[in-house]
Amino acid sequence: MARRSKIVSGLLVSSALVLTSLGLAGVAVSADPAAGPVHAAHAMPVSTQSSPEDPDGDGYIPANPPVTGVVPSKAEPPHRYFHEFQANCSVTHTRPDDPIVYPGQPGKSHDHTFMGNTTTNAASTTASLDAGGTTCKAPGDKSAYWMPTLLKGGTPVLPVGPQTIYYKAGVTDYTSVRPFPKGLRFVVGSPMQSAAEFRAHRGFVEGWECGDSYFNTDIPAQCPNRADVQLNIRFQAPSCWDGKYLDTPNHQSHMAYPVVNPGTNNNICPDDHPVALPMIEFKMAFPVNGDMSQVKLSSGAGYSFHYDFFNAWDAPTLKALVDHCVVGALQCDARGYDQTHPEAGAALDANYRLP
Repeated sequence: MARRSKIVSGLLVSSALVLTSLGLAGVAVSADPAAGPVHAAHAMPVSTQSSPEDPDGDGYIPANPPVTGVVPSKAEPPHRYFHEFQANCSVTHTRPDDPIVYPGQPGKSHDHTFMGNTTTNAASTTASLDAGGTTCKAPGDKSAYWMPTLLKGGTPVLPVGPQTIYYKAGVTDYTSVRPFPKGLRFVVGSPMQSAAEFRAHRGFVEGWECGDSYFNTDIPAQCPNRADVQLNIRFQAPSCWDGKYLDTPNHQSHMAYPVVNPGTNNNICPDDHPVALPMIEFKMAFPVNGDMSQVKLSSGAGYSFHYDFFNAWDAPTLKALVDHCVVGALQCDARGYDQTHPEAGAALDANYRLP
């Protein structure tokens, strides 16, 4: 395979670290709130960088084995409103690292807020995540989830408690959804997107929300100053995979959003990305309200919101949840239990482990 340079839409920020205590047990915070993003160009080239999983540094990480012989399913199973489960994962730390965009280059990214795996850093690999711990309710979910850090007046504001990360069916034939391959990783959205691009993005759900204010492309300047009000955002990931690569140079082209089948108006995977995987949806809540004029992301304005996913689930645990909840058309919690269908049981036991 020919060697290629990686072109990444990203930001470079100062790598100076300022350790800040937020009084959150078990959460280590490192940030340089005073450092602003440095924009050299709309798309910033990143020098080739080898890593244990990409030794030639060309940005392509082949799936082993690849998934072949799959065609997008046009079937229409019985309609079910829900086919999902949750991964409930708490914040672990912040760090100006990004093991997908800048592998092996600590401090090169804008600051990120990490959830799930407790060891995520610039050097993270599938093997290192497998060996790490997790703040997710299901011990089998050692995946790494991260997003730009929210700042108020330069001080990080972190989500408190387990956050909701949905795993849903993105295609009409929910019975065709299969688990993520171990080591799959991708970036959803871009820190360099414009407000219009953010609003038109396929992952856009309701934008930034607070109180009764919805569909905001940027963080509202004012939110109700009440204890029950937080700043929220929901954003959906592509759920169709090419079956060939666990990562590609732009960290996105191996994934695609479903398309509409003209004959039936069903959502199906495109022919070049035929493998239906769970659709991840971040639903994040930040404990901030009132005057929001000093609130922004470490990547810039609110419309620079994006996030990263690096799959390190225990394969049997993930398969049990996907089969029981997504393929089984249930609305499950992190145990794989649907309160409205108790007769279906749960995929995991009371300790969120395989029975």
